[in-house]
Amino acid sequence: MKLRNFSINQLADLTGINQGNLSMALNGISRSLTISQLDALAKVFGKVPGWLYELYTEECITESKLSRPRLIPYLIRCVEVGRNDCIDRVVSKLLDNPKNVKILFAVAEKLYQRRKERESERFYQLVVDNVKDSFSDMLAISHYRLFIINQGTDAEKNWKAVIRFDPFRNRLPENQRLDALFQLAKVCYTLQKWNEVDEYASELVELSTTLCCDEGPAPKRHPVYYYGKGLLYKGAVLERRGLYDRAKDYVLAYTNLEWPEPLDKSGKKEVEKFRVWGKANLYLLEVLSGNEKMIGEYADYLQVLNELNDIVSGLTAILKSANMYGFNVDGVLSRFFGFIDRFDTFNNILILADRHLQYRYQKAIYEFSHGRILAGLDETLHCLSLANEMNRYEDTFHCVSLFEKYRESASVQQLETYRSAMVREEVYI
Repeated sequence: MKLRNFSINQLADLTGINQGNLSMALNGISRSLTISQLDALAKVFGKVPGWLYELYTEECITESKLSRPRLIPYLIRCVEVGRNDCIDRVVSKLLDNPKNVKILFAVAEKLYQRRKERESERFYQLVVDNVKDSFSDMLAISHYRLFIINQGTDAEKNWKAVIRFDPFRNRLPENQRLDALFQLAKVCYTLQKWNEVDEYASELVELSTTLCCDEGPAPKRHPVYYYGKGLLYKGAVLERRGLYDRAKDYVLAYTNLEWPEPLDKSGKKEVEKFRVWGKANLYLLEVLSGNEKMIGEYADYLQVLNELNDIVSGLTAILKSANMYGFNVDGVLSRFFGFIDRFDTFNNILILADRHLQYRYQKAIYEFSHGRILAGLDETLHCLSLANEMNRYEDTFHCVSLFEKYRESASVQQLETYRSAMVREEVYI
């Protein structure tokens, strides 16, 4: 203040801090400044964000006192400005008393709600590492958040995340259990863990109908959404097992969703989504059952939907059917050429990356079966690249087997690409 020739009154005006409070704080008469007030002072004095934070730790926690109202905003600001040194000091002191884990959990939740999921991960992990009561809601929620945060396209990591979280799914508050079961089913679907998908889907159907009239805290989405998703995944498991007639029963059930109570606007929107998905999946099942006449009609419907997600799923089914029954679908593929070129935009999105991989594999088989060997090898290499990126070891094996079958026809460039892929995976060729 002396260097800038500021009076208390001027500084109060510039920072927005009450003049009386500022005067008493600076003279040590009253409670210290809040972290937002310290930030305001830093801005006025031209200092970088995080200025004097190393001193502010003592305003929040000492051997004799702890101020939760100050600690939580302080730790959040430390995260935002990158003052990890201050976080380390506070965490070290907090963990001297196991009860203080609640503060770390509160920080994690606030960061998560602000969509700072990666920043919240450290605090959730601290909760998991330090809560000893295995039936604690705080522990279960932390495991759930870590499961969500760590979802990606790496199959190995995703399966480990499922294993870690699974024992805690039934210890969550009921309104969060629905979304947790849905997330577990979704991840296991991409991992082709059909027994697990079926189990989680059954729990999803049962719990959503149980909670439909519950007056407790609302789940993330309308319960009818989770009910429909449970039916969808049960049908999808049967479809992937080749049980198309049985799968159709589930598709019809979520195409014409019935709910035990009147639906509000959000519920009606969810029901309409399932009607659209159901119609598309009825076409899909007909095509997979070998109904060649339905392929053109299904392609027309996909074009009307004009959704990249639906198109990659639909074209994969059409190719799979063509491979099983010897159909020629070149005309259909040419209709969606522009969309196919955009499939690589899926590669960082869990379930869409899985669908893209399945498309490339079926496309490779289709090309080989029609005598287009070089094109088939290109598709196989594309699929192999996706499988490697996602740590999908079984899919990698299938791609290697497919390439080896036609290896003698590969171009020099294709062989070089193949060898490079195998070196990255430390596979000896």
